Amino acid sequence: MIDRRTTRVASRKDPKQARSNQLVEAVLDAAVQVLTKEGAQRFTTARVAERAGVSVGSLYQYFPNKAAILFRLQSDEWQRTSALLRGILEDQATPPLARLRRLVRAFIQSECEEAAIRTALSDAAPLYRDAPEAIAAKAENAEIFRTFLRETLPDVPGDKRMLAGRLIKMTFSEVGSSFSETPRTEAEIEAWSEALADMLCGYVEKLAGEARPGIATLEA
Repeated sequence: MIDRRTTRVASRKDPKQARSNQLVEAVLDAAVQVLTKEGAQRFTTARVAERAGVSVGSLYQYFPNKAAILFRLQSDEWQRTSALLRGILEDQATPPLARLRRLVRAFIQSECEEAAIRTALSDAAPLYRDAPEAIAAKAENAEIFRTFLRETLPDVPGDKRMLAGRLIKMTFSEVGSSFSETPRTEAEIEAWSEALADMLCGYVEKLAGEARPGIATLEA
């Protein structure tokens, strides 16, 4: 059994040469294939190395164990999520609720496109979820959304705004996970995205209206 408290999840070193970069990319590509085909329970460094066409020793130069490989895959996913959040929520030229709508559509689309790997990574989460690196990555994404809510709902009390953030995050997670379990058409993605956006935007606008009665809507 792997001890989550002591398991090292950081890479041993960063590749500095083109050949090293190619090796790491081959390992990560192979890891995705093994993870989606075999699942988290049968995911091993030996299987990854075999699929990548490299020796286990070469793999260990960059990843000390399977948890480190899985964490790198998850870290890459978190970085993509951060870029998505920043690109949409920090666009102050766009009204807040329009940003939220864009985020809902982009999130649902992403969940459907990467459903297999997300499910597998979720199953593997016990290997690294308590690591400091994992906690820091989650905190960064959470802060992006908190900043958006502070901007969008400046007159809403902090505790109420925090509750709103938790509810919205939970809704995103639960709907995205359950909806993407089944292959979806573009029409289904669009319909669900619009419905979810209507619900969340209505909730946020209600909070804003309660805090500042008579003020124009957030979409104005």
